[in-house]
Amino acid sequence: MEFLVGVISSPWFLVAWACLTIPSLGILVRDLRKNNAHLMSLMKLVWGLTVLYSGPLGLWIYWQTGRKEIATDSLFRRAFRSVAHCYSGCGMGEIIGLLLAVGVLALGTLWTAAITFAFAYIAGFVLTVGPLVQGGESFGKAVWDAVLSETPSITVMEVVAIGVDLTLAGGAGLGEVLFWSSMIVSLTCGLLAAYPVNLLLLHYGVKEGMMDPRHTHHAQG
Repeated sequence: MEFLVGVISSPWFLVAWACLTIPSLGILVRDLRKNNAHLMSLMKLVWGLTVLYSGPLGLWIYWQTGRKEIATDSLFRRAFRSVAHCYSGCGMGEIIGLLLAVGVLALGTLWTAAITFAFAYIAGFVLTVGPLVQGGESFGKAVWDAVLSETPSITVMEVVAIGVDLTLAGGAGLGEVLFWSSMIVSLTCGLLAAYPVNLLLLHYGVKEGMMDPRHTHHAQG
């Protein structure tokens, strides 16, 4: 643990991460514009945030599961699309919650964990309810469906992510490298932890998962 903290405390960790993530975002944007402009705007946002949070790993997930060029679809790919959808909203909420709890309110560990979880849950929840309502579901049914389908995934993702972040960063402030680098590591740990949860939710029909990208026919551009 001390070795890992030492590695991610170095400014060079953030430099290396930027050198990997910025080109990954460039590749993603180019492919979305050139080959997969038909994808829904929401999924373009999902993939953008996934790559922003997890760099090359996020790009790999998109490349293997989110493009029309995939040879076939499978539970493996559907679960990755599902966890990426959850991850995009929860990651945004987690970042906002941490910035608020640590940078603005200067709260202790328990309050930081609680506020971060609450923001992450709300963001992930809204990102699920919104499209369901737009798709024609009543607000009440959309809320209930989101509670059933997203709560297990969000809970596992955030318990792991927040736990890793607090373990690595401890009382680090916004001005310290460790605060930002531990956030990067913890977000990806949450993504990986929630993947098997999404596999099970899809397998048992609790979640439907995101549409096969080969079967979307939205307007180009």
